[in-house]
Amino acid sequence: MPTQATKDKPKNVVIVAGEASGDAHAGRLVTELKKLDNAIAVRGMGGDNLRKAGTDIFIDMTDLAVVGIVEVLLKYRQIKAALNRLKQDITDNPPDLLILVDYQEFNQRLAAYAKSIGIKVLFYIGPQVWAWRPKRVYKMARIVDHMAVILPFEKKLYEDANVPVTFTGHPLTDEVVADKTRQQARAQLKIADKTTVGLFPGSRSGEIKRVLPILLESAKLIIKQRPDVQFVLPVASTINDKHLAHFQSALSELSVTTTRAPFYDVIQACDVILTASGTATLEIGLLNVPMVIVYRVAALSYFTLSKLVNIKFLGLVNIISEREIVKEFVQHQAKPAQIVKEAVKLLNDTKYYETRQHELSLLRKQLGDGNGSKNVAQLAYDMMT
Repeated sequence: MPTQATKDKPKNVVIVAGEASGDAHAGRLVTELKKLDNAIAVRGMGGDNLRKAGTDIFIDMTDLAVVGIVEVLLKYRQIKAALNRLKQDITDNPPDLLILVDYQEFNQRLAAYAKSIGIKVLFYIGPQVWAWRPKRVYKMARIVDHMAVILPFEKKLYEDANVPVTFTGHPLTDEVVADKTRQQARAQLKIADKTTVGLFPGSRSGEIKRVLPILLESAKLIIKQRPDVQFVLPVASTINDKHLAHFQSALSELSVTTTRAPFYDVIQACDVILTASGTATLEIGLLNVPMVIVYRVAALSYFTLSKLVNIKFLGLVNIISEREIVKEFVQHQAKPAQIVKEAVKLLNDTKYYETRQHELSLLRKQLGDGNGSKNVAQLAYDMMT
């Protein structure tokens, strides 16, 4: 049962998310937090999901969601201004708890500042220290009060570095639940009930610029082999019409349906999905839709990151499974001919398709017992009270 507002001054929380997946996780967290105490005042940086959960958004994250070193440099002034504004806000009106959701470099700087002025910090979805800069785990010990991690193997990494940590379970195991047949999902999207390939370019403007052209070229090749196929492209809340304007001709030529319909409806409408790397791969995997992962960043970003990152796979579904259950085509390997070969195999080879579905179905049990958002909300509430 939610508690009623107490006679004490309501608790004051600042929450910060900087991209679509973080905003979604943060929105679910705030929804659960308000069930624990409906008087808690929440403000911060984020997007539509946090707004809907009742957060006072004083910095909109839309233009701040970037990936890659070059891309960050291009947005540096805006990012710096947002960081400074948050620092000023928590200085002028210190929150009972600062909750930082993913958006690593930015949020780590804010965490360090908050700790320096005595504000309690909960960091939700920690940096992927298992992938790059393993020593960063020791930095987290200095700048946070508690880590909430969503992948089971991360807990020991922080425990070994004496960082207070809780594995809260992955919030998507509760959120991502199949509730429609393909036919029902297609009806919801108002598209034909026929073989459907999803083109999922990501939620950042840089991904639209670098990944979408590859997906569109791949789609042109798919349609030559499978003229019965239709394409659908979900448009994230962080993407506006100007980001897609350059691609309108190609989208029209392929009769691609672009939609802002609920993301999981779009996934469930698809037989196969070509997707950028990121949280989307896990959402698609939890709905058992076979996919192909495609990714590309600026050349300088890739060169730099390739020297720092130490992982075999890029896609979360493969990282969690510790093997390649989904084919990945990254950077110079992201060639339409190779991508299409895998996509068409999924479309044409029933046994291969069902094997991929079975491997994806094993993901859910690896991600905890559910209630991820509820667990992290309880942790945040306990830290305040």
